[in-house]
Amino acid sequence: MMAGQPLRADPAHPQWARRSSPPAALDAGVVPSYPPPESDGDESWVWSQIKAEARRDAEAEPALASFLYATVLSHPSLDRSLAFHLANKLCSSTLLSTLLYDLFVASLAAHPSIRAAAVADLLAARSRDPACAGFAHCLLNYKGFLAVQAHRVAHVLWAQNRRALALALQSRVAEVFAVDIHPAAAIGKGILLDHATGVVIGETAVVGDNVSILHHVTLGGTGKAVGDRHPKIGDGVLIGAGATILGNVRIGAGAKVGAGSVVLIDVPPRSTAVGNPARLIGGKKGEDVMPGESMDHTSFIQQWSDYII
Repeated sequence: MMAGQPLRADPAHPQWARRSSPPAALDAGVVPSYPPPESDGDESWVWSQIKAEARRDAEAEPALASFLYATVLSHPSLDRSLAFHLANKLCSSTLLSTLLYDLFVASLAAHPSIRAAAVADLLAARSRDPACAGFAHCLLNYKGFLAVQAHRVAHVLWAQNRRALALALQSRVAEVFAVDIHPAAAIGKGILLDHATGVVIGETAVVGDNVSILHHVTLGGTGKAVGDRHPKIGDGVLIGAGATILGNVRIGAGAKVGAGSVVLIDVPPRSTAVGNPARLIGGKKGEDVMPGESMDHTSFIQQWSDYII
């Protein structure tokens, strides 16, 4: 195989096209019911859904059959499929797909928490994004999802003091997906980078679980601080498109940052920050649903402004 060429599956295709038809819910376009969160069967259940969707799409669109076979249907597990896909996406003439594949496979095998986080991310995208056509669609086409999975491997490399390789992987992710996450940044699970283009997350940033971040969001430093200098994002936070959060500030659990806001101060839990510079408005006390999961971007409008178009 020439340098930089993508990995290819075994050309001896089994008769996968003749296997049983996908579930009726997939054919009807109905979102299937999810297993209980954190259940032991999450990974196998999601993987079975991905394979069923891939078979359905391969039958409906023959032009994609080889791609779907090579990327999904030829693999025995979700982690192998993910490793194969990431390796092909991120390889270059000097960073070989075979090297990347071995790296991703080894990291996913050694760290079950990375696999669990990937499954949580798939469930998050499917449940929160109405444009997500299925789990296979997210796995294959959502660059925010792929960027986060690659980051998790880079984070492991950083922790192992393999920092040159971690930074090289960060660079390739930024080039290919237009998402720049420093490998030292700590990212939780159940993460949705919606659209993802232009997302920047700095070295000492921390992002909690079940957080949703839209495109062109920056979690950055102020430009003059050293050491611990980036934002800390609590669980269940929603950050709107184009928002900028600078410095070692804390965004409390269940908080919301409006699109285009510039945040330079702490945001208390379950409150909303809007504007440039951002100001705080009250949240809904006692509300159980986290905005990072509900994707409710606009419920604060009446509290913020009486302007009506």
